Amino acid sequence: MGALLDTTAALDARFHMPTYARRPIMFVRGEGMRLFDDDGREYLDFASGIGVVNLGHAHRAVASAVCAQMQRLVHVSNLYHVEHRDVLAERLVALFGGGAKVFFANSGAEANEGAIKLARRWGKTRGGEACTRIISAERSFHGRTLATLAATGQPSKQEAFEPLPAGFTHVPLNDIDALFAEMDETVCAVLLEPIQGEGGVFPCDLAYLAAVRTLCDERGVLLILDEVQTGFFRTGTAFAWQGYGARPDIMTLAKGMANGLPIGAVVALDSVAEAFRPGDHGSTFGGGPVVCAAALATIDALESESLGENAIRVGSYLREQLSTLAAITDVRGRGLMMGITLAEPVAPAVAATALNQGCVVLSVGDSMLRFLPPLVCSNAEVDTLLETLSAALGST
Repeated sequence: MGALLDTTAALDARFHMPTYARRPIMFVRGEGMRLFDDDGREYLDFASGIGVVNLGHAHRAVASAVCAQMQRLVHVSNLYHVEHRDVLAERLVALFGGGAKVFFANSGAEANEGAIKLARRWGKTRGGEACTRIISAERSFHGRTLATLAATGQPSKQEAFEPLPAGFTHVPLNDIDALFAEMDETVCAVLLEPIQGEGGVFPCDLAYLAAVRTLCDERGVLLILDEVQTGFFRTGTAFAWQGYGARPDIMTLAKGMANGLPIGAVVALDSVAEAFRPGDHGSTFGGGPVVCAAALATIDALESESLGENAIRVGSYLREQLSTLAAITDVRGRGLMMGITLAEPVAPAVAATALNQGCVVLSVGDSMLRFLPPLVCSNAEVDTLLETLSAALGST
């Protein structure tokens, strides 16, 4: 380890709560698809900070927008109008297809908290005090606050923090009969990820999401789509639901919105958003001028550089190449959001070996890997990944 990493690791062990099992690496610089550690070693980043840095590292347009805004004004209360915030809201609504309003938060978990509150407020208004239950999917992930953890369909993440807030039911993904069986007058919303991210990259089937949309319409229930990881052209379209043709009533966003700065958003149809009243929800830092400037620059660059099209093109190549490896039993995903299942339970070892060989990948449990590279990824970088994976799989 380098001297800087030695010092930092010692401080981390002494002063940080032990909530992460950190790798003994310290990245100090990034450029596009590449990261560099404190020893100057170069890595290809196939994680992008867990689906955050969609434009690649250190994008000049975002850096310039942030620096310019930092020199003028960093923070002012949401009790006043904030530069860039309303322009960003207008931009998000346009990408959503119009007819909606936005609330800005600081993270995906906060965005999902806001969506849960809005859905329950709307449900009580429409269906009475008992209309507060939310149905989500098994293996889903919606955040680590208590309410979003309760919405998350992974018992292993929940058990240490029980009792969790009530009012959440989990059903198997892509099983419309199971969802139908849970529908009654107490349900205000169905909350789904179009593609489950933390659970291992498991997409909703096209027919399933269409059927969910129809069922919600028939029962007067809101459809909330968690696009925290799938948003901002990662799957090709601005939001993954656009590839399904199933527009939600509420959509949550974060991760890729500002290319690494903390921002989240709830986007809701006008008829749903009106359930909120002044004082119902808020955020001290949400929608500040710096992060909104960064988000506008990020969206501009994603569109002008045609990175949605690149995600489709390179994502298709990535899927094809992963499918050639005999040690992989399943390849799934859309665009540059791809997950694989290995024939043997060696995913953590493969991820560690790949990191040692200069490729950052993410393991999920014992048998799955996922790939979330910046959308500037090229076929040549996919080739390097495949060489690294092939060698790593052969050595485990």
